[in-house]
Amino acid sequence: ECCMKAVCNGCSLAVLQQGYGADCPFCRTPEAENDDLVLGMIQKRVAARDPIAIRRLGDFHLNGECGLEKNTTRALELWTEAAELGSMEALFKLGIAVHQGELGVAQDEIKGIRYWEAAAMQGCAESRHMLGFVELKNSNCDRAVRHFLISAKMGFKDSLDKIKEMFANGHASKAQYAEGLTGYQ
Repeated sequence: ECCMKAVCNGCSLAVLQQGYGADCPFCRTPEAENDDLVLGMIQKRVAARDPIAIRRLGDFHLNGECGLEKNTTRALELWTEAAELGSMEALFKLGIAVHQGELGVAQDEIKGIRYWEAAAMQGCAESRHMLGFVELKNSNCDRAVRHFLISAKMGFKDSLDKIKEMFANGHASKAQYAEGLTGYQ
């Protein structure tokens, strides 16, 4: 939570093996011992306009974590701010809320799809997967398979499973399923 940098599992394991314990693998800041310290670290990054921290603070408001009360309105405001600063995770979450009409947001499928498209262009596998479902719902199986293939190649197993299901139902070719398997590995 300190610097908000995503670090791969291998790097995290290396830090543990080197005896740094639960320190941040990126900046070596010790792990926060309580909710107040976590919230303080995140608010410091929010003040620096870090989109990951802003999105995370929105998550805290949504779920009522770190001593914050549940506040979906504030969560949506923070996700919107994070999305404007380039957070693909915030775009994905906004896409879900708007497309499904959740969290007190008026349902707008087109706007939700636009959020997912923006996130997918940044490399969000989950958004690409959702775009595949939209195309499948609209009976555009070829486009759906292409979205699922891209997402599977990014390591998203649910997309590979969907290609397998489409292959079993005759909506995807054996070559497409093989491409998805190869790309996923």
